[in-house]
Amino acid sequence: MHEIFQGIQNWLMNHGALGLGLNAWLESFIPFPPPDILLIGMDLTAPHKALFYALIATIGSAFGGFTGWLFGRIGGRPLFNWMFRKKKDLFDTVEENYKKYGVIAVAMAALTPVPYNIFAWASGILNMNPLLFTLISIFGRGARFFVISILLLLFGETVKKYFLPIFIVIFILLLAFYIAGFFFIKKKGSKKDKNNKI
Repeated sequence: MHEIFQGIQNWLMNHGALGLGLNAWLESFIPFPPPDILLIGMDLTAPHKALFYALIATIGSAFGGFTGWLFGRIGGRPLFNWMFRKKKDLFDTVEENYKKYGVIAVAMAALTPVPYNIFAWASGILNMNPLLFTLISIFGRGARFFVISILLLLFGETVKKYFLPIFIVIFILLLAFYIAGFFFIKKKGSKKDKNNKI
């Protein structure tokens, strides 16, 4: 399976805007590498097209989010558990966030490295309004991709000059974010287990 995903990703990288749009679409409803890396590479190669690439990524991601919503609505929890069998426990956390924060939970997933595809499926399973979900997806994912492209449009040459140290800092920050998120989810899960035992 890893070889198949790697082959698909290589194909996407060789097909410019079409590949970027497909990458954004796939990543929004299945476990797949995020389009940010491809977007950054394309922005640095052709800065004058940076905003166009951000638009392509936003449209692809919004369609992908709706695809995930549709699969969640039709297939329900059983199909979700099959698709995300290694992350199926996250559904309870997502559902809890929905109850607490509503649409804000989806917006945060759209903006951050939190697995947006899981929220997309969960939105369908929990019967969130599809139009509202799509609008939030466009806003959240669009904000994320346009911020990346605008920054690279403005500071592209500086990024090229100091690419390695900037890449290392971004990698460390993202790693710290994922680790913090992992422990937060784990802590939530352990609290829930304790409450169930009482």
